[in-house]
Amino acid sequence: MKFLLGSQILLRPLTNKQRLQSQCQSQGSGSAWLGYRTQGVFLPPILPRRRRCLVVRAASAAEGGSRRPASARRVYRESQSVSSLPVAPVKQLASFVVPASSFFAVTFGFGAKIERESKLKLNDFAKELRSFRSVDLSGRNFGDEGLFFLSESLGYNQTAEEVSFAANGITGTGMKAFDGVLQSNIMLKTLNLSGNPIGDEGIKCLCDILLNNNGIQKLQLNSTDLGDEGAKAIAELLKNNSSLRVLELNNNMIDYSVGIYKSCWSSVENNTIRNIHLNGNYGGALGANALAKGLEGNKSLRELHLHGNSIGDEGVAALMSGLSLHKGKLTLLDIGNNSFSAKGAFHVGGYVKKTKSLLWLNVYMNDIGDEGAENIADALKQNRTITTTDLGGNNIHAKGVTAIAEALKDNSVITFLELGYNPMGPDGVKALSEVLKFHGNIETLKLGWCQIGAKGAEFIADMLKYNTTIRVLDLRANGLRNEGASCLARSLKVVNEALSSLDLGSMKSGYDDGAFAIAQALKANEDVTVTSLNLASNFLTKFGQSALTDARDHEAWYQDQPRKEEWWCLYKLETGAACACLTLETTFMSWLGPWTVVSPHHRLIV
Repeated sequence: MKFLLGSQILLRPLTNKQRLQSQCQSQGSGSAWLGYRTQGVFLPPILPRRRRCLVVRAASAAEGGSRRPASARRVYRESQSVSSLPVAPVKQLASFVVPASSFFAVTFGFGAKIERESKLKLNDFAKELRSFRSVDLSGRNFGDEGLFFLSESLGYNQTAEEVSFAANGITGTGMKAFDGVLQSNIMLKTLNLSGNPIGDEGIKCLCDILLNNNGIQKLQLNSTDLGDEGAKAIAELLKNNSSLRVLELNNNMIDYSVGIYKSCWSSVENNTIRNIHLNGNYGGALGANALAKGLEGNKSLRELHLHGNSIGDEGVAALMSGLSLHKGKLTLLDIGNNSFSAKGAFHVGGYVKKTKSLLWLNVYMNDIGDEGAENIADALKQNRTITTTDLGGNNIHAKGVTAIAEALKDNSVITFLELGYNPMGPDGVKALSEVLKFHGNIETLKLGWCQIGAKGAEFIADMLKYNTTIRVLDLRANGLRNEGASCLARSLKVVNEALSSLDLGSMKSGYDDGAFAIAQALKANEDVTVTSLNLASNFLTKFGQSALTDARDHEAWYQDQPRKEEWWCLYKLETGAACACLTLETTFMSWLGPWTVVSPHHRLIV
């Protein structure tokens, strides 16, 4: 057994005879220390004067060696006023003295293993870039160095058209990896760099590179710490780049004063941009005014996303004025969550009356109230292009909903209507239901969180007996309770060839009787067309569970079915959060737990 102290002294255990001899000579010879004999090393004798030293005492565990007395030989170390180490076996002493190289070797080996694994993963990513048309490498966290490695594959790309490097910890330095790569790449059409802290300097670098790129048509830079300077660089890019069609700059820090609001559409040189996404920035009224001026001279814009820019009534007025003079064919306008009131809604209504191209209108989460709803409803009576209207979260009561319902009487174009988060109450839903019995062409109706209660459920249930167009109905969190659910159950007993999805989630506790009524209705109607029924977050007890289980097992559900159909029932138990999934596919039935895929078309989520 050998022990290495420092780098030179090699110790070998003494025999019993040698140990006895060394005890007689230990005071002056310097050839033995702590029961060990040195080989090829001469230790200097201890000088009589005081030295700075660390005293190390050790006892050999081999052959029952004894401790040395206080006069034992001292080992010199550079230390002052430090107490001696505790007495320990030599093995422990050796492990204390020698760990540096051992830890270095272990650390180096572990680091080398990680490096090898990282290279293997990067090679796999590179193969994907060379093999597939659409490649999603988001969230792999390979950083700037990984991007430099992968960019080489893009340089010789003949396959990939859509690539996502989102959320990989890429900074502005990483943008240099695209230099000399994107200029010559004509295959890549979509580049997603969202969720990376690129910053203004990185955006500037990217814009300089893209000036000479004629391939990329969609550039996604959402949540990239983009500020004023970076936005100016993008505005200049748009003046000179003729290939870019879609630009996403959501959730950045773009201020109204920068060029992106002033010149990105007004430039005569750029008439190719189709979609612009500026959701979640700081445009304000001044930014909306700058946009309005730019839109007057633009012919190419098709979609304008300005959700969450706090443009207010003044900004909406300016924007609608610019859109009215817009020479292009805008099909989508998203001005939700922009803090405007009925005054702003008045200008929105004026634009809706004039437009001949708009298909999708979103004014979600503003505060237009009944007056604003009446203005937009009046405009919808004259408009014959808008198919999707989102008026949710606008503090619209029964009066405003009544005006919207009247607009639907002679409108067969609108197929999607969102009125959720409006306190319309039973009176509002009554007015809407009376119209939708025989009029309109609504296919998707969303009325979640509208305070309609059990009384409102009666009106909806009556409407469903006659309506032939509604396929998706959302009634979440309306306090229907058992009474309202029972009303809807009576309608489900009637043959309905349209309704395929019914959402009754979050109806509050005590819903067992309602679940029982719905289960009985579905058993009674063998021709039911409902394929998705959501009863999540209703805290059913075993009574409700048993009712739905009984409906599952009922023979009438699955006997002699000529076609494959599925019926879902999702609900949450107060204890155990268990879920039941009832599926009807010819004669197949199953009881499944949560988060289970039961078909390639549906996923169970609670």
